[in-house]
Amino acid sequence: MALKRMDNVGIVVENLDHAIAFFQDLGLELDGRAMIEGEWAGRVTGLGDQQVEIAMMRTPDGHSRLELSRFLAPAPVEDHRHAPVNALGYLRVMFAVDDIDATLEKLQKRGAQLVGDVVNYKDVYRLCYIRGPEGLLIGLAQELG
Repeated sequence: MALKRMDNVGIVVENLDHAIAFFQDLGLELDGRAMIEGEWAGRVTGLGDQQVEIAMMRTPDGHSRLELSRFLAPAPVEDHRHAPVNALGYLRVMFAVDDIDATLEKLQKRGAQLVGDVVNYKDVYRLCYIRGPEGLLIGLAQELG
């Protein structure tokens, strides 16, 4: 038995439409939206009776997906969005981009904020972290040369 692939990364948000628009501006494509509810879903998550609206976003190469979820019931119980980069748990999602400056300019119009600086890592990558929709930590990487 072998691992086939990583299927998706899930992110819980409050405003699904805003998150979809942000990640579309980043270059992801909306695969679809659906309401996930019922006894089977609660058995998977351990939340019992749940109602969750999801949007599946796909990278242009088709290899990676981001599942955005908005919980209607039960309501979210914790908020890790504003934790610093050295907090325990999931840190961020990193995206490779063609032009980090143009990407930043576009996303800042949607409210993205640069966390630190755009840095050059050994003339191999330009890297930065941003706070995207609802304070989510997102990494951007532009391969150089």
